[in-house]
Amino acid sequence: MHHYHSPFTVVLIIPTGIGAAIGGYAGDGLPVARAIAQVADCLVTHPNVLNGAQLYWPMDNVLYVEGYGLDQFASGAWDLVPVRRNRIGLVLDRAIEPELKLRHLQAADAARATLGLTMTDYVVTDEELGVLLKTASSGATWGTIQHPDSLLRAVDKSIHQAGAEAIAVVARFPDDEDADVLENYRHGHGVDSLAGAEAVISHLIVQTFQVPCAHAPALAPIPPDPNLSPRSAAEELGYTFLPCVLAGLSQAPHFQPSTVSATPHRIMATDVNAVVLPATACGSSAVLSFV
Repeated sequence: MHHYHSPFTVVLIIPTGIGAAIGGYAGDGLPVARAIAQVADCLVTHPNVLNGAQLYWPMDNVLYVEGYGLDQFASGAWDLVPVRRNRIGLVLDRAIEPELKLRHLQAADAARATLGLTMTDYVVTDEELGVLLKTASSGATWGTIQHPDSLLRAVDKSIHQAGAEAIAVVARFPDDEDADVLENYRHGHGVDSLAGAEAVISHLIVQTFQVPCAHAPALAPIPPDPNLSPRSAAEELGYTFLPCVLAGLSQAPHFQPSTVSATPHRIMATDVNAVVLPATACGSSAVLSFV
């Protein structure tokens, strides 16, 4: 007699901007994801785990799900629908300087030519987004953008005029962040001061449009540091953090309201067998939904 075994599905959550010892830096959660993916049939995780600037690792059984979408999935409001390929729309902040903008467009061209990704025409926001970085009393980072309406207009254009199915956003982030905070991060301790604001940007887009999204900050190059930690080194390889975002979004699953009639192969919150996360980071809405 043959017994049917349902796929073993694991969710891996490493919250952004809290200084996680593993996964709090530049893609250093990726080895954990790779290890879990070898024993799970399906791993659901988020860009903070899988993004390593110009480094990434393609895995057929791993689903790249933005944090707000992951929250909705965990709550049972949205299901995940795996896809073979997405048309990716690139949205650029008007504040990005011409040379830095060119670097990002060339990164997108490289992804199209070398990885065979499908991309639409890029869209530039009609106003500078005005990213502001903040740090909470707990030490966790967060942030805001001064012109979210401009961001949403650009995304709407990318989806409804250019035909994008997933959105990669590049916002110009401040270069004058706290020198001590930056040095600590580059040396492998402390908190990623950009991560909280990045999450705000992608959450807004996914909440509004229900499409896969991830963000890459645009920053001016900084001088090399001989004491650079390997955990932070992936972000020092070039001029842009965009390649991993494009690779992740290329097959990011679509979101479907759980009230919609069943779609073959979709993944529901009730399919999840295990949730893996840092021992001291159990308070997120996604984790509480799974409990």
